[in-house]
Amino acid sequence: MRLCRTEKVILCLSIAFAACFALPATASAMHIMEGYLPIGYSVAWGVICIPFLVYGVKRLQQTVRENRRALILLAMSGAFIFVISSLKIPSVTGSCSHMTGTGLSAMLFGVGTTSILAIIVLIFQSLLLAHGGLTTLGANTFSMGIAGPIFTVILFKAGKKTKVNKMANIFIAAALGDLLTYCVTALQLALAHPSEIGGVVASLVKFLGVFAPTQGPLAIVEGLLTVLIIIGMENFASRELSEIAFSEVK
Repeated sequence: MRLCRTEKVILCLSIAFAACFALPATASAMHIMEGYLPIGYSVAWGVICIPFLVYGVKRLQQTVRENRRALILLAMSGAFIFVISSLKIPSVTGSCSHMTGTGLSAMLFGVGTTSILAIIVLIFQSLLLAHGGLTTLGANTFSMGIAGPIFTVILFKAGKKTKVNKMANIFIAAALGDLLTYCVTALQLALAHPSEIGGVVASLVKFLGVFAPTQGPLAIVEGLLTVLIIIGMENFASRELSEIAFSEVK
């Protein structure tokens, strides 16, 4: 199948945009860094991710088999995740915060496909950008590629049922999905490193406090960016959106 001129332009821009930010950097960020989790926790989170990833492979294969034109939207969704989750801003105590980008894919393709895009991005970031790590891949995949997208889809579907304005619904789902991701990451860290005084709860409060000053504004920015991306898709890739049944998120 040959891509039309508009599709080629969108694909090239997506790749170029991602490449512009693919610069090596060492980071201690909202992706849990290499070696920060005990091996038991690393394995456990990886095992938890397996059913979602298996389902995601099946959903991805089905999407590509039934609609080859969806490849352009998949490429854009993957590039969006890679780019904005690579943009880190300093938080406190030497850590960083960043957006996730998974809300867009979750609303377009569902949680299964998003988990696959997320783990691919996380592998590349850990190997090329020193962002995250291979031992913490399972934990990072669960928080960014599974938990956040699940919350996003739930909110998005609820907004549609209650007839919330479409763009407001997209903004709310993407922004709160980002916040839920950081809450899950904080919980993962708290479970692995409970405080000597107060245990997991005290540790959770501490980790939430680390990310809160920066993650709140970032969630708002991500919501706005997701709205703008979907507006652009509706203008330049409306046929592709209709063919993946965007109005009926799976």
